[in-house]
Amino acid sequence: MIKEIIDPEPPGYLYQAVATDLTRRIRSGELAPNTPLPAEVDLARRYGVSLGTARHATRLLRERGLVVTIRSKGTYVVKRDEKPPICLWGAPG
Repeated sequence: MIKEIIDPEPPGYLYQAVATDLTRRIRSGELAPNTPLPAEVDLARRYGVSLGTARHATRLLRERGLVVTIRSKGTYVVKRDEKPPICLWGAPG
């Protein structure tokens, strides 16, 4: 649940707390390179947040270069020594 991962001080956005926890899990190896990230709906359930919050957190991870989303395939953790490929799903229209 989100209450377990956020520090009550200072207040912040929930999507940042979710992204921070996922970043920690990626960097620790808990979420290994080339493995799929849980679906956004599953992330929302796990962290007790809305689907929009989970999507925002996933977008932040893409912007940080930690994951890549492949349309109709899912979101995958990238190797840290590689640059992620262009994300077509998150590209502006």
